[in-house]
Amino acid sequence: MSAHELIDTAKALVAGDKGLLAMDESKPTCNKRFAAVEIPQTEEARRAYRELILTTPGLGKCISGVILHDETIRQHKKDGTAFLKVIGDAGISPGIKVDAGTTNMAGHPGERITEGLDGLRYRLVDYFQMGARFAKWRAVITLGDGIPSRSCIEANAHALARYAALSQEAGLVPIVEPEVLMDGDHTMERCGSVTEEVLRTVFDQLWAQRVLLEGMILKPNMVLPGLTCPRQESPEEIADATVKCLLRTVPAAVPGIAFLSGGQSPKLASARLNAMNAGFKPRLPWALAFSFARAIQQPALEIWRGNDDHASAAQQALYDRAACNCAARRGEFETATRKQML
Repeated sequence: MSAHELIDTAKALVAGDKGLLAMDESKPTCNKRFAAVEIPQTEEARRAYRELILTTPGLGKCISGVILHDETIRQHKKDGTAFLKVIGDAGISPGIKVDAGTTNMAGHPGERITEGLDGLRYRLVDYFQMGARFAKWRAVITLGDGIPSRSCIEANAHALARYAALSQEAGLVPIVEPEVLMDGDHTMERCGSVTEEVLRTVFDQLWAQRVLLEGMILKPNMVLPGLTCPRQESPEEIADATVKCLLRTVPAAVPGIAFLSGGQSPKLASARLNAMNAGFKPRLPWALAFSFARAIQQPALEIWRGNDDHASAAQQALYDRAACNCAARRGEFETATRKQML
């Protein structure tokens, strides 16, 4: 894929009011979520759930790209149709998670490093040949007493940049995901200062690795208080803090920012994205989109619970959540509706 094709693909992923649907949960993570709603933790159950998601009527009206797990990109509908064909027929671009997960960082208690660079060049070529057109790599930054360390930030930023360069070499648009976790009682201000440091370091490393900024998407956290912080700011306050942080750190060359949902509820994630677009959209150099997983999937999973009789209602719930986020991209997730939903 040429530079122009990378740029066109990146722009298409954040075009209009659409966003990305992350359905790249690892097997243990997916099984954990199934266990919580008493769904069997089997490969067939995972396949059936992913079929339910991908065959949701009208999904392509709201979703520009789906991020798949290695297991999912190889799976088929019950009738034998490849998931990749289902995705393509819906007008959606297929993407693939390529990191190998996180592990404890040696010499840094409480901190994590993402693995998966070994052999990545060859895996990326294989995924491109399968039909994937973008990739994703997630780095995790934990807030706590004395952490994150500078070493952890730099090591994860370097890995993200190397992954991004390899992805573009293979013709895949890299989704660069440095996530400052919500876990803890830290304040919104603390999250903001760390997120700013992380993003500055990431873009320094992307520049050093000669990554084409116009041919990538950033997938960051919003600037949020910790889940157990006593003060939980309004969507408008979070929007102001998040946009301020991004304007200080993200080059205008980047076509789009697709936020992760992390531990946010589906409704809060939409409300906060809405506040950003309603308050700042005309003044920003990049599109503000979404790349949500649980914030789109969870209501559908709770309805489905492995019962095919509930499939239609589950798909409607999934579509409704995706549509809410499209409205949030327009700044039209209405205040009255938002108050009622919260």
